[in-house]
Amino acid sequence: MKSYNNKISRIITSTHNPRIKNIQKLRIKAYERKSQKLFIIEGIREFNLSLVGNYILDSVYICFELLEKSNSSEIINIIPSNIIYEVSKAVFQKIACRENHQGILALAKPKLHLLADLNLSNNPLIIVLESIEKPGNLGAILRTAEAAKIDATIICNPSTDIYNPNVVRSSIGCLFSNPIAVASNEETLAYLKSKSVQIFAAELTAFKQYYNTDFTSASAIVIGAEVNGLTNFWLDNAHQRIKIPMQGIIDSLNVSVSVAIITFEAIRQRNSFM
Repeated sequence: MKSYNNKISRIITSTHNPRIKNIQKLRIKAYERKSQKLFIIEGIREFNLSLVGNYILDSVYICFELLEKSNSSEIINIIPSNIIYEVSKAVFQKIACRENHQGILALAKPKLHLLADLNLSNNPLIIVLESIEKPGNLGAILRTAEAAKIDATIICNPSTDIYNPNVVRSSIGCLFSNPIAVASNEETLAYLKSKSVQIFAAELTAFKQYYNTDFTSASAIVIGAEVNGLTNFWLDNAHQRIKIPMQGIIDSLNVSVSVAIITFEAIRQRNSFM
């Protein structure tokens, strides 16, 4: 194993170390993440994307045995030495959530995600999410948003912490590369109106199919919570209500799948229009 002594700040070998116990708190409790203003990043790809997204690192925990197995030991050269903590394999397995441990876990500071900080194009395509509950769904939607390179994702009245470790993991780090805002329904509606954005509300009982809808102008695709869908607030304020027609006996798709279908139809139309 290579020697990294010149980069190591401290070595942790006990699972009872206060820092290790605190990481476990941050993983489980949204209250701790909010009060400490820290969240967990695990995995090499996610860590690199957080750097691209200009996130501020608080501390980095590395198991060099695992890091070398992933052929990514050079990553240590871009981390300030004063925030690195070497941990034993047993300790890392205690704080890691992923099965394919890659030997790196970091604590970072969350961003504010203000509507005012969004930088939209002249003809924006926006995803608006109302009260999405499951971290895995939110992460999958952010992955779709990154794949489609939309202008922004706005999370309204969130029912889950966007820095939940499962959001980070299921988004494969796209949480860090997406323009994201968190706001109330009322703030988001006012923002969309100020930008002259057409609002398309997805609901099961709508008459218009999504593929017969024109998304080539400034558009916001609004999707509701997994169980109850959109509230009347968005249904009443939408320019159009749209649906994905079901062919089988079920009446709906997973919310992340629905977002992907409508978003890429919008991208198809825009590419054809151009």
